[in-house]
Amino acid sequence: MGRCLILAAIAALVVSFHGVVVEGWSSYGVQAIHVGGTVMCQDCSKDWNEWAHGETPIKGSKVAVTCMDSRNRVVYYTSDLTDDQGVFDLAVEKYVNGEELKPEGCAVRLVSSGSDTCNVMTNSGGGQSGVALYRPSQVDPVMVRYTVGPFYFTTPTCDLPK
Repeated sequence: MGRCLILAAIAALVVSFHGVVVEGWSSYGVQAIHVGGTVMCQDCSKDWNEWAHGETPIKGSKVAVTCMDSRNRVVYYTSDLTDDQGVFDLAVEKYVNGEELKPEGCAVRLVSSGSDTCNVMTNSGGGQSGVALYRPSQVDPVMVRYTVGPFYFTTPTCDLPK
């Protein structure tokens, strides 16, 4: 009996949290969502430990958000360059052409590297194929934020033959 009560309480919390996430965009008067993450370089020519844990940020990499409507037409596009730490922060407007944008119709992807030596796009973290905005990492009265990635580039010597 006690176990059922605990499971019911957990289910109620999940349902109430889901309501906060769904209402987060419109109920607080937020006019834009923010999408952030990092772009890193992973060099396979290093030893395994350095390759697995020694990624370096890439300044000047371009990351984009593309949003589609219910008929799979592009209704919004924006991009940003990463800073010295490889961090990007894109603001996506709430209304496009008078219609409320649905975050679940948006995807974030890599566009280009800011490095001359680490410029082969990988799909590690979903950067090449794109990552759909699924669940916000922050919802409060002034901001709704999604965090994706990290996205990775690698060096040409690490590129696998197709």
